[in-house]
Amino acid sequence: MTKGSKTNLSHGTGRRKCAVARVYMREGSGNITVNDRPADEFFANPLFMFIVRQPLVATDTAKKYDFVITVNGGGLSGQAGACRLGISRALAEKHPEMLATLRANGFMTRDSRMVERKKYGQKGARKHFQFSKR
Repeated sequence: MTKGSKTNLSHGTGRRKCAVARVYMREGSGNITVNDRPADEFFANPLFMFIVRQPLVATDTAKKYDFVITVNGGGLSGQAGACRLGISRALAEKHPEMLATLRANGFMTRDSRMVERKKYGQKGARKHFQFSKR
C-alpha cells in the first residue's frame, strides 16, 4: 500500500480485448487514478470516462471510494472497458448486495470479443483478395 495509512478495502481484475486492469478500492472522496495519473487526464475522451464511471453512478458510490488502477495492454477503449469491469468486481466484493444492480446493468459480464486473426492466403480475417475470372 503506497499511501501510508490508507488500506485497500477490496480489489478487482478486469479484462477487455487485450487490456488488463488491476483495480484497488479504498475509502475516499471519489478520486480515480489510472497509472499514477488522474483518470480525466489518462482518458482524455469523455466517452471513456463515462464508461469507467458507469458502475459508480449505477450504485450511487461515486463520492465514497477512491480507486487506484493499473492498466496495461490494448488501446484506450479496451482499457476503459477493463477498468469498468475491475471497478464492478471490487464493488461487488465489498458490497455483495450491489451485485444484482451491477449484473442487471451488464457490468459484471466479461466481454469476450477479440480481434480475429488474419488468415494466410487472404487480405484479412474474412476479406479475400480480388478474384478475376479472366
